[in-house]
Amino acid sequence: MLKKKTYGLIGRNIDYSFSRNYFNTKFKKLQILENEYINFDLKNISDFKNINLSNIYGFNVTIPYKEDIIILLDEVSDEASIIGAVNTIKIIDGKLKGYNTDYIGFSKSLKNKKYNHALIFGSGGACKAIQFSLMKLNIKFKVVSRQSRDGCINYDDLEKEIINSDLIINTTPLGTYPNINDKIQIPYQLINKSHTCYDLIYNPEKSSFLLECESHGATIKNGLEMLELQAEASWDIWNS
Repeated sequence: MLKKKTYGLIGRNIDYSFSRNYFNTKFKKLQILENEYINFDLKNISDFKNINLSNIYGFNVTIPYKEDIIILLDEVSDEASIIGAVNTIKIIDGKLKGYNTDYIGFSKSLKNKKYNHALIFGSGGACKAIQFSLMKLNIKFKVVSRQSRDGCINYDDLEKEIINSDLIINTTPLGTYPNINDKIQIPYQLINKSHTCYDLIYNPEKSSFLLECESHGATIKNGLEMLELQAEASWDIWNS
């Protein structure tokens, strides 16, 4: 009898989760019927220690724990350490090692298209992965955040930055189902066909941010392909 292998998602309020459906569908297609993927919906990251790790071979990690999970791990990959966020955990002999595959998924989703300058909205773990990805791709960028931080620009200083950027990326959760009418507040009148506007949100398929940008002529892209690509990178890590 084949040994049961369990994988799971660590997060909060994650019943909507992409990962559970994606991997359980993948297991069926590959006829790995002894595998299962389940959600671990934690009210607090401290609840992670209560999970029985028997037969668990790996986790994905989502909002809001990509940064908080790090101190609970035995080891972190070089890339995840630089990024400061983990979205994939591999378990070997009871030891937990953290990785970041968000940057891999994002990089691959750009399909080698050349961009001169990017503008990133947000400040969380996903934003950090996007910054790392852009650095690896030699794409200059600036980060826009409501929080006063070194290296970030304020929402009040956006006009010049939007004009000078050809890739605009939303890493905030604004607009995610069910709050589909929410969107980042930017001078959308400056958006035009020279812009590619990328939203890490995938539910809805077109967020309010993407719909507004599309109406001004921009090329738009949601986060579904990035999610699929980072999931496959996680699968590769678990099986390496």
